[in-house]
Amino acid sequence: MAEDNNNENFQYIVRIANRDIKGERKFELALADIKGIGYRQAKIIAAKFNIDPSVRIGDLSEDKILEIRKYVENKEYADMPVWLLNHRKDITTGKDFNLLSNDLDLQVNDDINLMKKMRSYRGIRHEQGHKVRGQRTRSNGRKGLSIGVVRKKEEPGKK
Repeated sequence: MAEDNNNENFQYIVRIANRDIKGERKFELALADIKGIGYRQAKIIAAKFNIDPSVRIGDLSEDKILEIRKYVENKEYADMPVWLLNHRKDITTGKDFNLLSNDLDLQVNDDINLMKKMRSYRGIRHEQGHKVRGQRTRSNGRKGLSIGVVRKKEEPGKK
């Protein structure tokens, strides 16, 4: 991408949520690169800050990037629809959060460990390595098992 960057304040690397984002990426796609933010959320964030979705993230000013960083790294998005957040109804607080990168991974692992500890159906399925969300298991998900019929080899001299 050897494009002509006529803006002398162009940033080739933008850091948001402990992730380096290439400055040449379009704003929506660059935000969607962050784990925990999808394309839809990126569109809503672009509309909130009145940013053209096709503008490159490196062309934004330092102040605008700082403002976006503060908003994105905040766990609670007040103006975002609840169904769009990735951690709803937290067990301890009851609040709705949108977690990013490492926080998201840690929270998912904590939730799975809690399900295992309380011996819920989903926790038991996680422990056993089975499908958790009601999928069929008769013909699908046979990883690690031998499939088909294995015949015994006859020893030489026996008939």
